[in-house]
Amino acid sequence: MLKIQTWALVLSVTLLWACSESGEQNNRLTQEEQKEGWKLLFDGKSLQNWHLYNQGDKPSAWKAENGELVYRSDSARVEHEDLVSDKEYENYDFRFEWKISEEGNSGVFINVVERKDIPTAWSSGPEYQLLDSLHPDYAINLKKRPGCLYNFSEQKNPVPARPAGEWNQGRIVQQNGKVQFYLNGILTAEQDLTGDTWKEMVAASGFNYFPDFGKVTKGRIGLQKWYKSVSFRNLKIKELQAT
Repeated sequence: MLKIQTWALVLSVTLLWACSESGEQNNRLTQEEQKEGWKLLFDGKSLQNWHLYNQGDKPSAWKAENGELVYRSDSARVEHEDLVSDKEYENYDFRFEWKISEEGNSGVFINVVERKDIPTAWSSGPEYQLLDSLHPDYAINLKKRPGCLYNFSEQKNPVPARPAGEWNQGRIVQQNGKVQFYLNGILTAEQDLTGDTWKEMVAASGFNYFPDFGKVTKGRIGLQKWYKSVSFRNLKIKELQAT
């Protein structure tokens, strides 16, 4: 009997590992998460809930492949543009996993204002930085490390991202205009986007050339295209009440 129980345990662990490796445990919500109000922003199979910034649903370099939301930088004869959520968000807890290619550079934008007179998502939306440690900027600019509020502040608590090709956990919490970024469970950025300090930071930066940058605390979430590939999965969001 003991031998049978042991084999049953081994089989159960093997099946669990196989499901995880095949992606069957990804891009799903547990019953508890559903009760708590979480919503999936990626079903693992399609680009539902997303569209190209200012271009709608045109064929693009963004693909749903093997349970991942992937930007293929080498895609030809399709549009290369940032991807933004169909819905706007204001108070929320947004969680996602990301992995990047060697020397890759990307980001997640928040509070993106989508208008024809605003040329790019980053012209209005502050950025949660994604960057591989082999990218040249990693060594020379501490305000461009993964999890930083891009080009505004260094990591609040130093934490390295996992190497290219390995999954990292990202988290963005915004409530009443106050935003927090987390990388692999560690708080990396914290900023009040409603105060004078933020206005002064923007005015002293290169973003002061963009009149709509960082002005609102409600907008679309954006995923950045760049010159290297990047992948996302397990994108989920829970809207919060204003306090």
